[in-house]
Amino acid sequence: MAKTALTPAAKAPAQSPARRRVLGSASRLTLLIWGLAILAVASIVLFLSWDLLGNISFALRLRGTRVGAMILCAVAVAVSTLAFQTVTANRILTPSIMGMDALYTLLQTVMVFAFGAVAWTTAPDTARFGVELVLMVGFSLLLYRAMFTGRAGSLHLLLLVGIVLGTLFRGMAGLMQKLMDPSEFTMLQDLFFASFNRVDPPLLGLGAVVVAACVVVIWRMRHTLDVMALGRDTAVGLGVDHRRVVTTVLVVCSLLVATSTALVGPVTFFGLLVVSLAYRMAAGADHGQLIVVASLLGVLTLVAGQFVVEQFAGNSTTLSVVVEFVGGIVFLILLLRGALK
Repeated sequence: MAKTALTPAAKAPAQSPARRRVLGSASRLTLLIWGLAILAVASIVLFLSWDLLGNISFALRLRGTRVGAMILCAVAVAVSTLAFQTVTANRILTPSIMGMDALYTLLQTVMVFAFGAVAWTTAPDTARFGVELVLMVGFSLLLYRAMFTGRAGSLHLLLLVGIVLGTLFRGMAGLMQKLMDPSEFTMLQDLFFASFNRVDPPLLGLGAVVVAACVVVIWRMRHTLDVMALGRDTAVGLGVDHRRVVTTVLVVCSLLVATSTALVGPVTFFGLLVVSLAYRMAAGADHGQLIVVASLLGVLTLVAGQFVVEQFAGNSTTLSVVVEFVGGIVFLILLLRGALK
């Protein structure tokens, strides 16, 4: 009996619907990452090359420092927020809820109150950066050590203490600001808003080293974070040292947030904004992909947003104000959505 010849299509095993969905999701995520990368690079090139006047090398060097600060801030805040939300199992919380921004405000207020606005703002940038970074990281380490080395170590207690201390710091800063000279208070207010115009290039290099080291640590933990996202009980059952992972992530997040805040100032809701968009756009992605998507979204938001603000708003507003406004709205939406569930 003659055998029927099989076509290549008939020989190949049929793919299951689940496998087709996985392959389709992987292709979609790859296209998303490449698309965001192209848009981010295009926004950087546009920002650097738009309307160059006079000394081109000087303009590019000045804008290059600003772009470097924006990239550094975007990556640091996006990665820290993503990792922090994973270990806290809450997509509304951000590292700033631990009182880091309030501590920055209190630190600036104390320095201006004690030494004067002119003396503090004209101090060497390296000294200011070092003081701010050491104090903010030291505060985080003391808080984490107190919460996680005793028998009563609890992540929820840590968050509650962070919120209470943040309120205390804001109250202390507000009291000193009321006793301050009006002219010094006006100069102090400029330090409370994130600015990418006052970053010193040597500090940018130092901050880049710190952020790069922290991102490498989080990247190497990306598979562990995938397991942590399943919940504490499941992660412990799969052999994850939950306390060690949480402590490591919180310390790394404190370094990232402290470095970003000391360089450019506080950006409270920026991390919440870009990470929420990353979760929405890259649904089903693992932490390795989420880190890339959130970082690219952060870079695109800051660079493209700064370009738009400069071209259409001029000096009437700053990018940090717009980002905080939009991020605050996203925070309220997420809060109301969680309350209605």
